[in-house]
Amino acid sequence: MQANDEDAVDTRVRKRLRELRMQRGMTLEDVANRSNIDISTLSRLESGKRRLALDHLPRLANALSVSTDELLRAPQVDDPRVRGGAHTRDQITFWPLTNQGPAGGLHAYKIRISARRRTPPADLPVHEGHDWMYVLSGRLRLLLGENDYTIKPGEAVEFSTWTPHWFGAVDGPVEAIVLLGLHGERVHLHTDHK
Repeated sequence: MQANDEDAVDTRVRKRLRELRMQRGMTLEDVANRSNIDISTLSRLESGKRRLALDHLPRLANALSVSTDELLRAPQVDDPRVRGGAHTRDQITFWPLTNQGPAGGLHAYKIRISARRRTPPADLPVHEGHDWMYVLSGRLRLLLGENDYTIKPGEAVEFSTWTPHWFGAVDGPVEAIVLLGLHGERVHLHTDHK
């Protein structure tokens, strides 16, 4: 095998290792424990700072519950289109812009806030996470702690959701792009917190 072929195999396995690990929601430590490969070695393998040894292949394949052939194959190119229906909750409609990735990852949504969403609750909610928003159209009202902001098209905001907060429309519907972490997504889309 020539050096270029070895580099190609090494690169392919490195990418495949990370892809399979993320698909399974495993940490480097999980794979290290299951493969009996030191976590620092595994980290360097995955980042390309260390070359792959032949004895790593069966141990990594076993740790990831795949065959060695599966670990060596080129990553499958999935359909890149994001599919998913809209969800409406508390007068906000969410359209997913990312597929559901690994746990703890960020998810992007386009949102439309109804013009009727104008009255904040008596107690502003708090939850674990961090929100980021970019306003596309309309004017967004953001209550953040004791502060009351009007966010215009072309402006972005980011804030810790441990700060009491609420957002709604000023004088018409608002469209925005939002990035939500796992905890923020759970609160905005799936639970009954208000």
